[in-house]
Amino acid sequence: MKTEDFYYDLPEELIAQHPIKDRKESKLLLLDKGTGKIEDRIFKDIINYLNPGDCLVLNDTKVIPARLFGGREGKDEKIEFLLLRRIEKDIWETLVRPGKKVKPSNRIVFGNGLLMADVLDIEKDGTRKVKFSYNGIFEEILDELGEMPLPPYIKEKLEDKERYQTVYSKYEGSAAAPTAGLHFTKDLLNEIEGKGVNIAYLTLHVGLGTFRPVKVENIEEHHMHSEYYEVSKEAAEMINRAKKSGGRIIAVGTTTTRTLESIASKEGEVLPQKGWTDIFIYPGYDFKIIDGLITNFHLPESTLLMLVSALAGKDNIFMAYRHAIDNRYRFFSFGDAMFIK
Repeated sequence: MKTEDFYYDLPEELIAQHPIKDRKESKLLLLDKGTGKIEDRIFKDIINYLNPGDCLVLNDTKVIPARLFGGREGKDEKIEFLLLRRIEKDIWETLVRPGKKVKPSNRIVFGNGLLMADVLDIEKDGTRKVKFSYNGIFEEILDELGEMPLPPYIKEKLEDKERYQTVYSKYEGSAAAPTAGLHFTKDLLNEIEGKGVNIAYLTLHVGLGTFRPVKVENIEEHHMHSEYYEVSKEAAEMINRAKKSGGRIIAVGTTTTRTLESIASKEGEVLPQKGWTDIFIYPGYDFKIIDGLITNFHLPESTLLMLVSALAGKDNIFMAYRHAIDNRYRFFSFGDAMFIK
């Protein structure tokens, strides 16, 4: 299967540059994966398509303000750091731009010395392993100096950091938001729960590897970066109970989907566990646990577009995307939503 098979042309003006004022007022495209039928709705209507006994599964990771700007000690320059994942305590894997300036033994200074990073090593993929030093609490310093790591296709400044968080975000560690969840409000979740829908939470800390373009010609040769996940006993029991009772497992976002499919047995049961996953889902994949997916619209030739094509069928997805473009849906992180049912 070729990467170019997953290309589509998107008018630039449909790339959402800012979040909609009211989260639940985004557009919602309904796609029946069995028939290919498409319907246009508003996101708050999602409650009408969830049934008592279903289980809605959400990723409660929290985005850290992972983008930092500093310079080498004693030099007047601008170097950008993007924190990808914590390796241990104060040692992090980072992306650095411009990378050619930053070598092992360099010290990078942020915020007039409030935070400093010593470069320990350069990995094969060009990322840097660095050790931070500071006085105080790292998370508080990061909150003061860091910016939200918005994707490069978003050119406008985000005025409110909380709009790049879900309302249920809890555990810090992501370099990007699980954006399908941005459409939910607390009131809407309460209404859904009040209808008899089970709501389970798991954690997968989103790394940028999920969003990196596929650069190989044959998609089977693409290698995914690993991301850390945790699934509690309570969540696993809720999911298994719903499945056994005939309820649907509805994943909110591709990160939730990848976590569930990583831990599911062939019989469609999940066990509480934590670990790392590099699962790559593309057409031909046999889903073991999820029945439906709430997701945003994804970049051309991306692993995320391949995942939704695996679930709904490539022809159905591309037909839905054409419909979304023709009807001026907003695309990508701050864009509108799709429910594959």
